[in-house]
Amino acid sequence: MNKSARLLIVDDEKIALKNLEHVMKKEGYQVTSTQSGQTALNLLAEQQFDVVLTDLRMEKVDGMMILKKAKELDPSIEVIMITGYATLQSAVEATKHGAFFYIAKPFKLDEVRKVVKEAAEKVLLKRVNSELLMQIDEQHGKVRIITQNSSMLRLLETAKQIAPTDCNVILTGESGTGKELFARFIHFNSKRAGKNIVALNCGAFPEELIASELFGHEKGAFTGAAMRKTGLIEAANGSTLFLDEITEMSSSMQVKLLRAIQEKEILRLGSTEPLKVDVRFIAATNKDMHDEIGSGRFRKDLYYRLNVVTLHIPPLSERKDDIPLLCSHFIRKYSAAMMKNIRALSPEAADLLQEYDFPGNVRELENIIERAVALSTGSIIEVASLPSDIRSVGIKTFRRKKSTLPSLEEQEQEYIKWVMKESGGNKTTAARILGIDRVSLWRKLKKYGLEA
Repeated sequence: MNKSARLLIVDDEKIALKNLEHVMKKEGYQVTSTQSGQTALNLLAEQQFDVVLTDLRMEKVDGMMILKKAKELDPSIEVIMITGYATLQSAVEATKHGAFFYIAKPFKLDEVRKVVKEAAEKVLLKRVNSELLMQIDEQHGKVRIITQNSSMLRLLETAKQIAPTDCNVILTGESGTGKELFARFIHFNSKRAGKNIVALNCGAFPEELIASELFGHEKGAFTGAAMRKTGLIEAANGSTLFLDEITEMSSSMQVKLLRAIQEKEILRLGSTEPLKVDVRFIAATNKDMHDEIGSGRFRKDLYYRLNVVTLHIPPLSERKDDIPLLCSHFIRKYSAAMMKNIRALSPEAADLLQEYDFPGNVRELENIIERAVALSTGSIIEVASLPSDIRSVGIKTFRRKKSTLPSLEEQEQEYIKWVMKESGGNKTTAARILGIDRVSLWRKLKKYGLEA
């Protein structure tokens, strides 16, 4: 199974590199080799590898930098370190950063063959398992919440703990943070997971229709009611009902919902026979519930019925350590959907996204990556494929080392220089990114002495 694995070998000693390349090709691996650590970083960004075999000590870019970059681009990749200067400290550091194995020179070729084979098989198993888990999740409608942020991980742990208890939950947080994902996460970790979760956006319906949506109606209950309709509360019997934007619900509807929660029964519109229901309620809002209650827009008694547990989902701007992980996930998702082979963001594009505040949160990030994948022609997403408002973020990052704030002219000069560099000196591309015509760009280049 390991013979088709893609292997990157990095060693600044030409003879050692050629020997390893020869041996690994004879083993049947797809081998790429280089004496340059910087070239190795570029190759990792442009191509997908299963195993990296790298020397530890090299000039400028060493094996530890390659290890960190490889794991950042693809956590499933395995990296084997080789060094003639083996120490306990370097071995511990390499292991801490995720190295698969640490081999001291002079090494035995049989040992290298064995370690590479084990690493390749481990990568294959991880990727197969990952694909199977994704298929299982898709088949069962499950969702995975992708995060490495400590606050989010604690929140997920709390969600796991409350999921089996059947208590009602309120989810708060800005739009786009993933409140519905959390609702689905709670549902699929509960005893109700055998049935589909039912969802309603309370702000999407006028008051006269939301009653019919929630409670259903009998035939002839009102003009146009040509047949009986099952309401969402009834449809969620034995399952979970997710009420998004709960604060948009009118006061009269809040009273009806409160009764349904308290009595665990509903009346279809036009009916006199109550129906018993067993429903778990999860509500969500992007507003401050205490402000809504204080202003009288939301009933306090309904709040207490729903608010057995409250989970607040932090905005993406407060968990920026999740941005690289989410970008990697969305790039894989949309590259597969669009049948492209896009591997990663360029370092400059990654830096810009890290600086951006994402007012639309994770939803906005996903849209940005989907757009970038659609526009990209190579294997790397460059700055030019990002929206203009993201590209403009770079302006404020150029002169942070200065003790005084830059003038507007200085900002413009640095930004134009940066865009020209990013576009490879192509004035047409640079002008399009800057939002000006070529003549205006030429004048500015001449003004700032940037014609060359």
